[in-house]
Amino acid sequence: MFRARVLCLVAAVALAGCQSAPRQPDEAGPASRSHSADLVVSIPAADVRAPGLSPVAPVPGGRALDRMGRTVSVADPRRVVSVASGAAETIAALGLASTVVGRDIASDGPSLHSVPVVTDAHAISVEKVLATQPTLVVVDDQTTPTAAVDAIERAGVQVIEVPQAWSLPAVAPRIRALAAALGVPARGTDLIARMTRAAAPVATNTASAPRVAFLYLRGTAAVYLLGGRGSGADSLIAAAGGIDVGAEARLRSFTPITPESMARIRPDVLLVMTKGLQSVGGLTGLRALPGVKQTPAAQHGRVIAVDDATLLSFGVDSYRLVGRLAAALRQVMHV
Repeated sequence: MFRARVLCLVAAVALAGCQSAPRQPDEAGPASRSHSADLVVSIPAADVRAPGLSPVAPVPGGRALDRMGRTVSVADPRRVVSVASGAAETIAALGLASTVVGRDIASDGPSLHSVPVVTDAHAISVEKVLATQPTLVVVDDQTTPTAAVDAIERAGVQVIEVPQAWSLPAVAPRIRALAAALGVPARGTDLIARMTRAAAPVATNTASAPRVAFLYLRGTAAVYLLGGRGSGADSLIAAAGGIDVGAEARLRSFTPITPESMARIRPDVLLVMTKGLQSVGGLTGLRALPGVKQTPAAQHGRVIAVDDATLLSFGVDSYRLVGRLAAALRQVMHV
């Protein structure tokens, strides 16, 4: 599942006219060299799934922020509905999966499969939330509609707000906030230490670092976007030892792909989501997008495809993803 912010942003860009960047038939066809060395490295969710801590019971009296930004004490964390985007995965990783009785559509993972989704798309459903008989609801400042959250509070359920995580550096603060709210702050510190040890950021040598472009692709909707500053992928690419060429060129977080933009950034590697690559017809269709065929990445067939629900999830799995992404960059650059 995709993060709510990405979906909303892509929808907004599409409405603004990014659909004017369809495939260009005259750009299709073989590149200037044989593609016998093409290498598409796939990173499935299973490759980066982080092991969680051992099960533990939550402790009442944890400290958290309410929706007004005031520090409050969590009265009863035994039945948690987490609708902060993707936060239920972190709660599970802290060893508290048994407390989660409802989740948002962006939260997944083996320990959460039996937990009901209490959102309609990315909008919270009051009826579904209250049906779980929650003692605590966890939101972030993008949880909508606010009228639904108001109704849940009026029903007598405590609501707390945790920080969003749209980049790698934002993951640790969110883990700390959730651990503190559920009364197990030491577990947050432990989980962060374990995850960062699993994938320490790679130092970037700008002279030799691979130049990477993140492409958000939805061929069925004619949405072809180039990631720039603030896309989220830029923080992952940098931590893995690459240079995000969209961010380097100071492009907006998601910009329509054009021949001019691709000629300007000239990436060595293309980073895509697995279903996005499938939606344009694989590597052949990817090369047919405006300006892509002329890039070093397309000419050498250097593509890294990451599971859609994993790439921009920014949870505990993101630490392992950095290490796997670093290995994939080394692999495609040394073919």
